[in-house]
Amino acid sequence: MPAWLRGLVPVLIAIAVLAVLQLLLGHLPFFVYLASIVGVNVILAVSLNIVNGMTGQFSIGHAGFMAVGAYTAGKLSFLLKDVAIAGLPAVVSDQVQFLGTLLAGGAAAAICGFIVGLPSLRLRGDYLAIVTLGFGEIIRVIVQNMEVFGRALGLSGIPQTSSLFAVWFCVFLVVLVARRIVGSTHGRSLWAIREDEVAAEAMGVNTTGYKVRAFVISSFFAGVAGGLFAHFVPIINPGSFTFVKSIEVVVMVVLGGLGSTTGAIVAAVILTLLPEALRTLFLQLGGLGAGVSLAQKVDQIRMPVYGILLVVLMLVRPQGLFGTREVWDLLPRWIPRARKGLT
Repeated sequence: MPAWLRGLVPVLIAIAVLAVLQLLLGHLPFFVYLASIVGVNVILAVSLNIVNGMTGQFSIGHAGFMAVGAYTAGKLSFLLKDVAIAGLPAVVSDQVQFLGTLLAGGAAAAICGFIVGLPSLRLRGDYLAIVTLGFGEIIRVIVQNMEVFGRALGLSGIPQTSSLFAVWFCVFLVVLVARRIVGSTHGRSLWAIREDEVAAEAMGVNTTGYKVRAFVISSFFAGVAGGLFAHFVPIINPGSFTFVKSIEVVVMVVLGGLGSTTGAIVAAVILTLLPEALRTLFLQLGGLGAGVSLAQKVDQIRMPVYGILLVVLMLVRPQGLFGTREVWDLLPRWIPRARKGLT
């Protein structure tokens, strides 16, 4: 089988499986919404893991790049919602426009990532964390004060053209890209930078160039996640892209294990479904206080629970759930074909 065709096999399988799931589960609105939230968080966690895990840098402004993608894609869709592509059925035209807005949102976030990363990644230490923290707050303040983005009330009226298939196909793509990066020369350079940046530079690795490229890729997928988010929620507002959101994504990466794509996926799923489990628990217990809504109760307890999880994890397993390993590294050694195919 030709190499290019062998590379397309996973994509074709993913398309077939997701199409079947869309047909079977697409009529369940709550399930689709919850699965979409999980998918967006998986994209954010896996993309941030490229920077924080593989490269060893520390970015805490991922919500800012998500906001850039969400508002760019959402505003474009809002402006184009009454426009149809000639010669195409309405449904196909909407999906083509949806794809275009996703790419535009990802590109806008990637450009911002390049602008932010190029100067800060030339330095060592915690400068990237400081710069990305400031960038996230700048983006939030800008959209909160611009009429074109709805100010603090947010942007509404965005066509709800996202789907279970679209979200999880993007999940598949970001995981595929992350795995291909790990197995490439680029990935080995990123691991070298993570282990010892001075030694990597002494061996001829262009540390700044590799770090900036990793940061731009991460920012692009954060923008795509934001674009997806904007197309399945009724309204996007600055409150969805605060510093707390960035910390949530960082917690997912640390909990799963810095450098482990599998760990980022598992942690994102667990921490996304945890608030829903807490809501169910509160409903069964009859609430924890009068005059406080269920959503407020969950928000009040969510971050302390996250903090407790991190403290326990750092004490029991400092390297995270998976460390730098993947789930296929745990397969029995008597399955050489499967291990070789997955790695």
